[in-house]
Formats: sequence, structure tokens, C-alpha cells
Amino acid sequence: MKKIILFIAIIIIILVGGFFWLNNYVYVEKQGVKGFQKGYKDSSYIIEGREITFINGFSEIQTAQGSASKIITKYFGNEAEGDLNSDGVSDIVFLLTQEGGGSGIFYYIVAGIKTDDGYYGTNGILLGDRIAPQTTQINNGEFVVNYTDRKPNEPMTTSPSIGVSKYFEVSDSILVEINKDIVK
Repeated sequence: MKKIILFIAIIIIILVGGFFWLNNYVYVEKQGVKGFQKGYKDSSYIIEGREITFINGFSEIQTAQGSASKIITKYFGNEAEGDLNSDGVSDIVFLLTQEGGGSGIFYYIVAGIKTDDGYYGTNGILLGDRIAPQTTQINNGEFVVNYTDRKPNEPMTTSPSIGVSKYFEVSDSILVEINKDIVK
């Protein structure tokens, strides 16, 4: 009887040990040897000179200490993946929105540069207020954002109807707009 209990105890110890070993193996496979890597929706980006840190694609900060007004920044989408800094690793660009208490919803383009530790967020560039985003595409390290906007002097109540394409690249870890009207 004692041999059967000892045998069952050894089997249980082997099963529990095997479970923990397998669980650790799966964890390392998913997370990598270095452990947790910061995703692009959990990175920091510079918007209008202020560092905005996302937690699951969302940030809420006070406009001034003790103020009830808040700046709310959200992941919008329209993401595209591709190598932006010629390191052979796929980076990401996407739109975010920012509201500051007024009636405007401001759209920015940002890039998340993939590193060994996760993503490094760039500065954001303003696309416009209450625009209608269409597509975002990466090609050879450059990317284009297509959206519709209003004509100059049109009221904000008018639906966006003018097609706009803006081109960008990451140069020395800084997001910059490319003027495609200049002949190279």
C-alpha cells in the first residue's frame, strides 16, 4: 500500500513539474527571452511638444494641475506596417485623435519604431481637425496618409469632401513630412 501511495505521489510531482516547465516554455516562446515587450499601444508619443503615454491605446491628462479640463488622446487606427528605418524590422504607423475640451477632434499621424524592448514612439504630426481618414500605406520606408478635409474657409459643420494625401518618413528617429511637389 505504501508503494502505491509513493508511486502516485511521484507521478503527481512529475506531472506538476512538467506543467510548470511546459508553461515556462510557452511563456518564453510568446514573450521572448527578455520578457515583456512594450506594444505600440502602450508606448509614449510626442504631441504638440508634450509626451503622451498610452495605456492600451488611451491617455488622459489634466491640461493644468488642479484643472478639471483634460486632454484625451486615443488610438484611432488606420495602421500600416513596414520597415521605416532600414533595420529589416517591421515598424508601424497609425492615427490617433486628441480632444482638449473644445469641439475639435484633432487627428495626428505617429510611428512606432520596433526595438528589442518593444516600440519607441515618435513625434506626431497634425493632419487636421475633424477630418475623414481613408487609408495609410507604407512603401520603401515612406508612407502616405489619405483622408478627406474641408475647403479653406468652409465651416466645420460641412462634411469633409476634398481628398488629401500627405507623405511622411522617419529620419533620425523623427517623423517628418515629405513635400512630394518638389521634383527630385
